[in-house]
Amino acid sequence: MINAFKKWDIHRLRVDPTHAGMRLDQFLPQVVNDLSRTLVRKVIDIGGVHVNGQRMRAASRELKAADQVELYLDHLPLQPWRISPGDVVFQDKYLLVINKPAMIETQPTHARYKGTLYEALQVYLQDPFRPHQKPVIGMIQRLDRSTSGLIVFSIHQQAHKKMTDMFKTSAVDKTYQALVSGRPPLVVGEIRSLLARSRRDNRVHTVIAGGKLAITRYRVELPLYESSLVEVQILTGRSHQIRAHMAESGCPLLGDKRYGGVMSLDGRVFERPLLHAQRIRFLHPLTAQQLDFSVPMPEDMQQIRQFLTKE
Repeated sequence: MINAFKKWDIHRLRVDPTHAGMRLDQFLPQVVNDLSRTLVRKVIDIGGVHVNGQRMRAASRELKAADQVELYLDHLPLQPWRISPGDVVFQDKYLLVINKPAMIETQPTHARYKGTLYEALQVYLQDPFRPHQKPVIGMIQRLDRSTSGLIVFSIHQQAHKKMTDMFKTSAVDKTYQALVSGRPPLVVGEIRSLLARSRRDNRVHTVIAGGKLAITRYRVELPLYESSLVEVQILTGRSHQIRAHMAESGCPLLGDKRYGGVMSLDGRVFERPLLHAQRIRFLHPLTAQQLDFSVPMPEDMQQIRQFLTKE
């Protein structure tokens, strides 16, 4: 497992006249320590190098004096992730439901385009007989990079607005499993508050006014060693909602460094916030058929749950 909290390395460089005319894959190894030309080419290929604000995909790009070059390293695998048949939970003409592994970005970032879920969907959905026709992909919801589990996409224009409206009006039931520190104050409870992001620490907090309503319901599924397995339902879909609400209840997610979660228990180290999108239920936007999907906890969470089950 890759540590979810290892910070990006960001290099912002200005090309001086002595380097003018050099290829991009020649320039970067010369000015950044511990970078080989092979590594640089891989980073360029996944989309982690930008010149004058534009993502570069050509290692042969010749640089000019005063060009601004940015190199982003996110410490994730440089081999682009691809969707396998086992990742697809449901697919028809209108919808695609994926079981996303942890540590896969949902959307492109400065550090990568290739290997994100969005890019992998483009590859998966590409019609080989119409290579110039881009697939239709509606980004209806988001999952954090470190969160595993179910995520839904519309793949037809007729489905996108209807699915977007369903998520906005809480017509989609979403259930998560979380491993949290300690014991929540109630076996079954509800947390309701206004959430807003603070620019100071880039965290979501409950505020008195000016935030968006967030409603989280939880049930303690299993008490564990100095922790609990909790089933969580969110009636709203705010960014970091579960992480913020559980932290503010005194039970942050195990491995959630940003929200005060412990990073180890009894010698076992947690390398990501232990959150899994386990179940999703909604009516099909075109057929009105009831859809209900669930996937088991990923292996890392299962192993930690077993480790923390003390007799």
